[in-house]
Amino acid sequence: MHLRTPPRRHRWQLRTKARAAAGALALSLGLAGLAGPAGAAVPAPAAGPAAPGDVVTAAPTSFHPLPGQPTGTKAWHITYRSTTATGAPDVVSGTVIVPQDGRTGPRPLVTYAVGTVGLADQCAPSAGFPRGTTVEGTLIQLLTLRGWAVAVTDYEGLGTPGPHTYVVGRSEGHAVLDAARAALRLPGAGLAPDSPVGVMGYSQGGQAAGWAAELHDAYAPELNLKGTAAGGVPADLLKATEFNDGRIGAGLVLMGAIGQDAAFPELNLASYLNDKGRDTVAFLKQHCVTADTAASLFKRISDVTVRNPLKEPDWQRALHSSDLGTHSPDRPVRVYHGTQDEIVPYDSAALMRAAWCAKGATVDWRPVPQGGHGSSLLAGSVPAANWLADRFAGKPAAGNC
Repeated sequence: MHLRTPPRRHRWQLRTKARAAAGALALSLGLAGLAGPAGAAVPAPAAGPAAPGDVVTAAPTSFHPLPGQPTGTKAWHITYRSTTATGAPDVVSGTVIVPQDGRTGPRPLVTYAVGTVGLADQCAPSAGFPRGTTVEGTLIQLLTLRGWAVAVTDYEGLGTPGPHTYVVGRSEGHAVLDAARAALRLPGAGLAPDSPVGVMGYSQGGQAAGWAAELHDAYAPELNLKGTAAGGVPADLLKATEFNDGRIGAGLVLMGAIGQDAAFPELNLASYLNDKGRDTVAFLKQHCVTADTAASLFKRISDVTVRNPLKEPDWQRALHSSDLGTHSPDRPVRVYHGTQDEIVPYDSAALMRAAWCAKGATVDWRPVPQGGHGSSLLAGSVPAANWLADRFAGKPAAGNC
């Protein structure tokens, strides 16, 4: 049995926390708070050859949506095996959160992809959860209040050695699916191999969720995936970078270039930067998204480069390798997007939906009228969770292609 809305006694708390989150979300692709690194991990049991989703280390941690707030959950900081955008094995960190509600039997699992947090390791969601400073912790609590377990990836290179491959779609999709695998294999989490799984994410997390949906049938077909809810999806990075050049999201453009360069070093971002660009890149790599966004407001690509890498064929190929809509998800997808989104172009998400529909996918398309980027996250999260609850309950999904 699932709850379509949280119990009455929790609603006033959740409304208060949602309002507090709204202001922080407005200028970024779904912010997460500044925090220190998670506690030291200890080896987890392992058997057989290494495979994506295997738990490498696991250590107790805690989950707090706000500083010091109890949640009635048990949590682990984990590292687990995954796969880079180019197919190489890697290790990613994350968090598994399980409600302590007395439930005995398998419960649904949501593998949750957060929005942009920054490029430095201290920005990782797993670092913020113990301190209650990860902004999307409020939205994640809405899921645990339903009795669902939640796995939250930190993505490649965020909280683990190496640079963060920010907005590199294939790497993100692997990390999201492998976080679910790791949660199902985690001793003590109480999840079954065939537990129903949902994917959820917004903004960068929406891109990651979309990629998880497209990759599921080939990369992780054993997961009992019931559906994916993806909002504010940057489905075409080249369009998103052109849209944000010189605008409020200008810092995200350079962060995206850093992420592509991390995944594909042959792009050689350094060769395109001027002195201001080198200084800005160094700053972005050391700070989290709030500072990064503020430091780069309204900058143009021409302000930080000697020539525009986006005009080069190799950069265009790299960016287009993260395009969504090229493969049909094999499970239902709900997509929501603000019609007045000031960060991620609405049209690119609409084109992704059209491409999936043309390929026969079941897509529930939900524009948010007059919605901006932050407000659409808040407006769409509970309906998206309700949609996932229907999938967990075995109700058929009706698309609106």
